[in-house]
This record gives sequence, C-alpha cells and structure tokens, in this order.
Amino acid sequence: MEELEKRKKFVIARQLLKAGTSIGANVREAQNAESKVDFIHKMKIAAKETDETEYWLLLCKELEDYPDCVQLLNDCISIAKVLSKIIASSKSNL
Repeated sequence: MEELEKRKKFVIARQLLKAGTSIGANVREAQNAESKVDFIHKMKIAAKETDETEYWLLLCKELEDYPDCVQLLNDCISIAKVLSKIIASSKSNL
C-alpha cells in the first residue's frame, strides 16, 4: 500500500486495501458462523474478495510504473486455493 501511495496510485491502493483486508475479515466472520451453510456462504465471500484482490494485483503487474507484486500475487493465488478446498470440503460434509 505504502509503495503505491508513494507513487500516487491511490485508486488501486484503496481497492487493494479494501479487498485484501476483507478476505481475513470474512474468514474471521465464518469462524463464528451460525450454521454450516452460513460458514460456506462467508467463505465464498472471502473467496470472491480474494479473486478481486488478485485482479488488482494483476493490474499492478501489467501496468508500467507500479511496484513489483509477483510475490503478493502468488500469495493471493495460494489463499484462493486454500479457500476453495475449505469450501469444497465443507460442502461435502453437509
């Protein structure tokens, strides 16, 4: 975030901050779900936020004068895979 703001890339910095922090917030909320269906729903929201975060990171990767974000992109892809496994395994246990 700080690197993007230093380069005056405020729009993408703001979008990354919102989507990226929402992943953890939704996972945390899922831990207090009222039911298995509610848990899956909240994890799906976290997965959507992960996908949005990946989108913004891909933009950073492709555009000129943006910081290197390959490691963040790889981390985001890993998080998406973990969330996908959690959702699939939770669905199979309904």
